[in-house]
Amino acid sequence: MKQVKVDKTTEMETFLAVAMTGSLSGAARAQGLTPSAVSRMMTRIEKRLGVRLLVRSTRKLYLTSEGKSYALAARRILKDLEETERTIADRANPSGLIKVSTPTAYSRLTMIPLYKEFLQRYPNIKIEVEVSDKISNVADGHIDVAIRFGPLPDSNLTARRLGETGRTVIATPNYLAQAGIPKTPADLQHFNCLDFSFQRLEPGWPFRENGEDYILPIKGNMTSNNGETLVELVMEDIGITRVGNFHIEKALASGQLVPLLEDFNPQDKEVIHAMFIGGQHMPARVRVFVDYLVEKMASSY
Repeated sequence: MKQVKVDKTTEMETFLAVAMTGSLSGAARAQGLTPSAVSRMMTRIEKRLGVRLLVRSTRKLYLTSEGKSYALAARRILKDLEETERTIADRANPSGLIKVSTPTAYSRLTMIPLYKEFLQRYPNIKIEVEVSDKISNVADGHIDVAIRFGPLPDSNLTARRLGETGRTVIATPNYLAQAGIPKTPADLQHFNCLDFSFQRLEPGWPFRENGEDYILPIKGNMTSNNGETLVELVMEDIGITRVGNFHIEKALASGQLVPLLEDFNPQDKEVIHAMFIGGQHMPARVRVFVDYLVEKMASSY
């Protein structure tokens, strides 16, 4: 004899309604069913399980210990089903807010031109941008995606490589016309070299000469914790600096800035990563955003 398929999801929802309201009629109103239909459903569950789940008094229904266990399991199953459906739907049509943290200069020069196309692709996603040269804490949930340069700290976060940027020593043609052109790294002692203000393990600029890498101490009358500021100072003909290439691509192409000492460039690279909380519960909005960044930026530098 062919068995009739049972809608166990509806049964569990109705059973929980009975448990919550304490009556068949209350559950019937909540579920849009008749009291007799609810009663038949409760009887069918008990018959299939072979245990009593409900005890009826003159005024109210009570759960047996087995009924309490069934209610607990039903809540968990229905919640898991709801989360699964929401996850699958979210993958098909990602939505929600993404909080992104990027360094100041990188935000203006690289990230801002990318946001428009991403939001056109995913119109149900919103982006909140935090621009700061301080490292934001992704692990505490305040930020969804953080763009970071250089070596990665040990953590449980997931990292996707976006690209890398080299560094170049630069000055303006006007400054070089006034101060001269350095022919070797040693010549920099006679020039005003503008450097980053943060402390390094080895202060100075790296060079490669006769196959050997070394750090050359430099000196100047201005420092900054921001590469874009150093470029702006150089554009005012104040001196020479060494910054990441993403800062200066357009200015080099236009001739506003001139690369120096390229024969001595050690070709050191700074890797750029997107940091985020990964895993199977990673929100689709974060996944598609990181995938988009990889697509657009992996070969940029």
